[in-house]
Amino acid sequence: MKIIIPLAGYGTRLRPHTYTRPKPLIDVAGKPALGHLLDKLSLLPGVTEYIFIVGYLGEQIEEYVQKHYQIPARYLEQKELLGQSHAIALARNFVGDEPVFVVFVDTIFEADLSILTRTEADGLIFVHEVDDPRRFGVVMLNAQGHIIRMVEKAEEPPSNLAIVGMYYVRDGRRLMEAFDWQLSAEENKTKGEYYIADALQYLVNQGAVFKTAPVSQWLDVGVPATVLSTNRYLLNQGGMDNSASLIQHYKTAIIIPPVHIHPSAVIERSVIGPDVSVAAGCVVKDSIVRNSIIGEGSQIQDAMLQESLIGKNAFVAGRYRAYNVGDSSMVGFAEIQSNT
Repeated sequence: MKIIIPLAGYGTRLRPHTYTRPKPLIDVAGKPALGHLLDKLSLLPGVTEYIFIVGYLGEQIEEYVQKHYQIPARYLEQKELLGQSHAIALARNFVGDEPVFVVFVDTIFEADLSILTRTEADGLIFVHEVDDPRRFGVVMLNAQGHIIRMVEKAEEPPSNLAIVGMYYVRDGRRLMEAFDWQLSAEENKTKGEYYIADALQYLVNQGAVFKTAPVSQWLDVGVPATVLSTNRYLLNQGGMDNSASLIQHYKTAIIIPPVHIHPSAVIERSVIGPDVSVAAGCVVKDSIVRNSIIGEGSQIQDAMLQESLIGKNAFVAGRYRAYNVGDSSMVGFAEIQSNT
């Protein structure tokens, strides 16, 4: 099986952080979102290659994967952002008739992936019931539970089964043929882009049998607020809380679980937690931090942070409010910085 992971977007909703690193490398609960995804995919048997569709700052993706994962990987650059199908179709020369699993990195999920090895359908689309499906692609089912229609971001959605960005197709060559049909004509675009749902609808219209597979949790990392909520979930439910091993390590700090604090972080005369992630090389002094993420190498001094997202190598001092601070930025007073 080939796994294709498209991640070439600019991540504009997560600026300023995505000016200096791609969205999949934004940290949540002590690890980039891409790392959480690859950990889950590592449980799948028979994966022969991971194909990463990269774009702006794509070299950071390759560097991260090579450093942390021993997997067969290929990196293809999407130079024009024409949509999902355009990105995935870049892998056409490296996909045969073996199964293909396409996973978008915008979300972190909880699902039983063993269904991929058990299904007899031509394809599976992973879905989650939502209250307001207008923001998502959705599927319609017939009485046999087969998908008969896929619709992207409709004003009046035909169902509340939202597509979560995970697609399994038994025959990769058929999927690429559907993309070739779709990309051959401008009228096959939806709202100016080529969506994978339209290519899969083409296969369904040709007689392919697609079914749904459920996800029990669907966690977004697309905007600062959802990055923080995903961080909270993973600390509380995902086994990422390491507070028990660190409480004695920080003699002058109060640690309120759940948190994930890298052992190399320096924390003095501060209250950390709950729902806080502190990356490697951080220094936190005389501060209160809760429901926040502090990126690698950042310094926090004389500050109170709540619902804040702090990038790498940033400096925050002497302020009491919520922050969204990008990499290598400074918020605070110059005299305080000079005394650190």
